[in-house]
Amino acid sequence: MPSSNTIRVQVEAALASRIPSALTPPPKIVRPTSAVGIATLDELLRGGFPVGALTELVGEECSGRTSVVLSFLARVTASGRVCAWIDATNTFHPSSAASVGIDLKRLLWIRCGVQQRIEAQETKQFSLPTACFTPKAVTKGLHGGGHGTHPRSEAKGLSAAVDRFLGDEAVAARCAEPITKPRPIPQTFEPSLIPTMTTKRITRRARAYDAIEQALRSADLLIQTGGFSAIVLDLGGIAPEHAARIELSTWHRYRVAAEHTQSSILLLSQYPCAKSSSELQLRLHPMDDTNEERTVFTGLNARVQVLRQRFVQTPSNVIPMRKPPQRATEARWQRRTSWVGPR
Repeated sequence: MPSSNTIRVQVEAALASRIPSALTPPPKIVRPTSAVGIATLDELLRGGFPVGALTELVGEECSGRTSVVLSFLARVTASGRVCAWIDATNTFHPSSAASVGIDLKRLLWIRCGVQQRIEAQETKQFSLPTACFTPKAVTKGLHGGGHGTHPRSEAKGLSAAVDRFLGDEAVAARCAEPITKPRPIPQTFEPSLIPTMTTKRITRRARAYDAIEQALRSADLLIQTGGFSAIVLDLGGIAPEHAARIELSTWHRYRVAAEHTQSSILLLSQYPCAKSSSELQLRLHPMDDTNEERTVFTGLNARVQVLRQRFVQTPSNVIPMRKPPQRATEARWQRRTSWVGPR
């Protein structure tokens, strides 16, 4: 009776034209990586961000998401490759990116959710009429220049004007006696079905969804076009309740497209949206002060945690008898200010 290995070889040989290696498990895929530029983070990830996959950076505001991505893009653009930044909330600052070392000539910045205000500039011509430049005719009298009649004659009709000014109709409105006013007619208003606060919330949600839709469409176009080594989809300013409504099929489509084009897609968000479609998922915690000086700000302490990482390369195929030590899942580093310098 033939052994199991012989039977497996015979079955695979018979199905080689239709299903290659039908009974042999596929080898473990190890993707190439690209360095981030932060030594502790590169050591934790064993090389950096994966190439041809979707990487998700999750964290709150001021947690260091943008600084990590800027450090990664600085190394990518320094090697002569082109990147793209899809900004859904208009928070990208080009001056800060240039100060880190990013070549802005190799970075495509797409601003989403920005309402363009086109104001028509009307040129108004101001001109004075010709009557302003012609001198007035000289009139006779005391105020017209020259001699005239006595001023008493010019004051004729003044007493009649004063009588009209101090008449009963004019004085009655200013006297202390009560004046009868017509009573206003009461008006009834029907209550609105939608309150004012709900209308404002609906408007804000509509704006957030418009920005998300523009960002996703822009990402589809860039991925289908190809030629970008790294594409950053910045949804960090979008509220978690809005970002969580994105369909999971969208992230699966991005993962397949990134593998096909061999481009690194970086997703910045406050809530993990991509789920299983992300090959690497990092959680960045809020940074705290170094507290090295009492009166001078010296820097911040950053901390990142690996939530998900697939296809981790093992250093050896030999399985030890003892349980190997657990792999570290956190990395810490410091960002010092320019006036402190290295220590």
